[in-house]
Amino acid sequence: MIAGTAALLASAPGLARKPPAPGWYDRAIIIDALGGIGDPYSPDDQLRLSDRAWSEMVATGVTLLRDTVFPVGNVADPWGDYRKDIEAKHNILNANPDRLVLVRSAADILKAKREKKFAWLYGTQDTSMVGGDLDRLAQLKKDGVMTVQLTYNNGNLAGDGSLEPRDGGVTKLGKATIERIEAEKLLLDLSHGGARTMAEAAAFAKRPLVISHTGARALVDHPRNTSDQTIKAIADKGGVVGVYFMPFLTLDSHPKGEDLLRHVEHVANVAGEDHVGIGTDNGVLPTTLDEATKEKLKQWQLDRIKQGIAAPGEAVGVYPMVEDYNSVDRYRRFAADLQKRGWSEARLEKLMGGNFLRVYREAWGG
Repeated sequence: MIAGTAALLASAPGLARKPPAPGWYDRAIIIDALGGIGDPYSPDDQLRLSDRAWSEMVATGVTLLRDTVFPVGNVADPWGDYRKDIEAKHNILNANPDRLVLVRSAADILKAKREKKFAWLYGTQDTSMVGGDLDRLAQLKKDGVMTVQLTYNNGNLAGDGSLEPRDGGVTKLGKATIERIEAEKLLLDLSHGGARTMAEAAAFAKRPLVISHTGARALVDHPRNTSDQTIKAIADKGGVVGVYFMPFLTLDSHPKGEDLLRHVEHVANVAGEDHVGIGTDNGVLPTTLDEATKEKLKQWQLDRIKQGIAAPGEAVGVYPMVEDYNSVDRYRRFAADLQKRGWSEARLEKLMGGNFLRVYREAWGG
């Protein structure tokens, strides 16, 4: 028995370097830790996913996507806006019971995979809708919201976002908010935080936490990207850092596939292969850049600039994506490109979903 154990241990490094076997991707849990579900082939008010949108969602191979319950930013009635958006999302869920599974535990993710359904995770990208009423976090959980992001780009009552010039860090209320998030067994997300906010929140947190969508600031000095020190702090708490498919991967706002791969490998090297994932910050389906869509993106971008929530580099004609991966098979091609760079099957399974699945299980159980 001792000899057999020794042989197994000796073979473990070899297993870790094992090249991906055919079909590994379809067997794996694939998690996009920040994105959106949308149907580009139907009117905006249609709740039922079209057959074409659904077939393409299935073709992506994605098991779970975390979607945003709005609002973000300091709007006039954040709680009222939240109530409207959570109702809208529940209506979409109720119109697609044979296709969508609301995630409240890690078991729901595995159930969706077994039943060939799509796991849909609700999360906020701000605590503006909570403010000083921390009991609202319990209501968010009742509504099915399982991840809570502390700040968006500007400052709120909990702390400063990545665009707030003072970079004042986490407030006293912010620390109380983190404590309540953890007490409710919700998952804390530090994406969009100011550099000091993320560092202080990571140090203060007691449970595993995430930065669901960011890039490496050591590669590109942009306020939406994260320092190596904070990436390591998240990993040290057992958390996961997700890399986005966004313009902020380069200073010219037009990243190539190679830029994305560099950021992923950098985060993996800093955090370790057990603490890196993807959060594309895109929709699960690709963006069709026809004239109608370009006009919608233009108006969306102008609105963000007007609200003061646009990050440096955001502009009309800058699309929120890595165009080299703007296709239905982008997750597969992304994984295949990393395989070409020597990534093993075990390492790819962790990056593409295994690491986020672990931290979700630790946060919620199941």
